[in-house]
Amino acid sequence: MKFTVEKGERFVVIEPHASCLNGEVAGKLKGEFMLRNTGGQRNIILDLNRVESVDEDGIRVGLLARRLCKAMGGLFILVNIHQNVSGFMKTVGMESYFKTAKDVEKAKDMIFGNEIRLELRGDN
Repeated sequence: MKFTVEKGERFVVIEPHASCLNGEVAGKLKGEFMLRNTGGQRNIILDLNRVESVDEDGIRVGLLARRLCKAMGGLFILVNIHQNVSGFMKTVGMESYFKTAKDVEKAKDMIFGNEIRLELRGDN
């Protein structure tokens, strides 16, 4: 499974090149999330542009990434969510656990707003 990684100053965008975010894909994404987080990255945007479906393993890896980012004061944001993925998240009661944005630019705005808030509070 391949994925694209775009590094920004205060965030990273990861886009899986898979139509289904299942156990196999989730395992590889978990490794990437852990690598980025241990490297000091606290803001991750997961671009689901190519993902049309997700299973329990896909949701679990998302929860892990959310927990890693949150522990460092950052954000984990899902973008470009297909309606099948959104429907599955609603079915399992997980839609409220994730921050979402329409596209990558909106997610970047959310991250920069959070970063400014952290700087003003002195939590940087």
